[in-house]
Amino acid sequence: MIRSGIGYDIHRFAEGLKLILGGVEIPHPRGLEGHSDADVLSHAIADALLGAIGAGDIGQHFPNADESIRGISSMEILKHVGNLLNERNARVINVDATVIAEAPKLAPHAPAMRQNIAAAIGVNECEVSVKATTNEKLGPIGQGEGIAAIAIATVEMVGRDRRARRKTNGRPGAPSLPS
Repeated sequence: MIRSGIGYDIHRFAEGLKLILGGVEIPHPRGLEGHSDADVLSHAIADALLGAIGAGDIGQHFPNADESIRGISSMEILKHVGNLLNERNARVINVDATVIAEAPKLAPHAPAMRQNIAAAIGVNECEVSVKATTNEKLGPIGQGEGIAAIAIATVEMVGRDRRARRKTNGRPGAPSLPS
């Protein structure tokens, strides 16, 4: 069974913080504010993967009220998601993500981001795409107030009995449908 999920994240800039995207520290005078390292790219990808396997969202697994994980690396978050994928027999087919930022220029860092993300979720780099675009100076992102990212993930649920799923209309506990 093939499933897809979408993820989105946005954080505002703040002084005195490192800018981390896709696990890469990007030279920039400001970083992103958040409970973790505020890596919007990794967060969007984590949410897309969690959505694809029906496992909620990043906030359910890493609540921002939990002080024990303050400052956690988003690579650790992605490793956790990778473990969930393995536990649920889900194989990543593709992750495609776009970072939206006026500055800094991110294209030179995309290969390292892809490498980090792929390693964290246990896939080959060719299964991860990272792109960057601007917001054409429109809105808060266009005015340089923050950075956003959007991602889609496609996974294959391996080892599922497709006939059993069809008979229950794909819902656990649903009444059987005629064959």
